[in-house]
This record gives sequence, C-alpha cells and structure tokens, in this order.
Amino acid sequence: MSNHYIISVLSEDRPGIIADITGAVYELGGDLAELNQSILCGYLTMVLIATFDDDVTASLLLSRLEAIDSPTSYDFIVRDIAAPDGCPPSGPPDKTYVMTAQGRNKKGLVHGISSLCYRHNINILDLATTRTDDTYTMILQLDLSKVVAIADVRAALQELAAQSGLQVMLQHHDLFKVTNEIPL
Repeated sequence: MSNHYIISVLSEDRPGIIADITGAVYELGGDLAELNQSILCGYLTMVLIATFDDDVTASLLLSRLEAIDSPTSYDFIVRDIAAPDGCPPSGPPDKTYVMTAQGRNKKGLVHGISSLCYRHNINILDLATTRTDDTYTMILQLDLSKVVAIADVRAALQELAAQSGLQVMLQHHDLFKVTNEIPL
C-alpha cells in the first residue's frame, strides 16, 4: 500500500519555490504524479499530487513542507486522496470544448460565464483569465459530455454575449488545438 496526497501551496513568488517543494517531496521518497502551477499578481499557486510509502503520513508531509527554509512564507494544505490510478485520465474527455471570451472589463463576467456553464451542466476543467488595461480575457476548457444539445448552449452564449458585451467563441478542443498549438 501507499499514501496519496494532494498538496496545495501559496506563496509570494520568487525563484526556487518549485525546487523547495519538490525537494521536500523527494526527500520523503515521494513520486510526483501531476503538478499545476501559476503566478497570479506576484503570488505562486501550485497544486500537486504525490504518492508516498505507507510510513509517510499527511502530518509528516506537512511538517516537512513547513520546515522549508525560505525567505517567503508558505501556506500549505495536504489532503489524502484515492490512488492516482483511480483518478480520471489526465487527457481531456471526448466532448471537451474551449471557450474564449473577451470584452470590456466589468464586474461579474466570470460569474456570468460560470453560471451559464452550471445551468447547462457543463464542468469547467480549466480557467485562465487576464486583464490588460480595460480588456478582460477568459479562456476556459469545458467538458460538455453531459450537455444534451450544444445548440442550446450556443444560443445561451449568444444571449450572454449580447448582454455583457463579450465576444465569445466556443470550439471543440481538437479544432482549437490544431489552429492554436505551435509544434516544437
């Protein structure tokens, strides 16, 4: 048997944070399964999943993480989870779509889009937003596998776009990938 943990990290950004965190995981014999990290307004946010031998408890892991010698402070959350093999596959579901929305910045834009998704039983898999001057941009990766009629979603998006002033585009993930990825 082994223990599987999801670890959440928040810290003021600086070079070396990922090395600090993954070093602590490595020292405890952890095997990283997945890691997602972003910088938001000068703060690093990271979520990772790691597997450890049975003798590594959540409290031991948290103690080791809190012992990291750092010029910035860390906020950690450590939770037990099911085995990563029991997690859904990391690739996108077949009915994954990408929505882009852009318009003049105003309060409630993310709430409007996320509420529309909720009403249509759409799961938001990933969401990134940015504001440049007065322009707000959102990119969402959506799972539409529980949607009965995509035409209804498109009609609701058109109505939301008209009300909010957003330019909204919804396209299948495969089409988005082909037209937007740069091969390495």
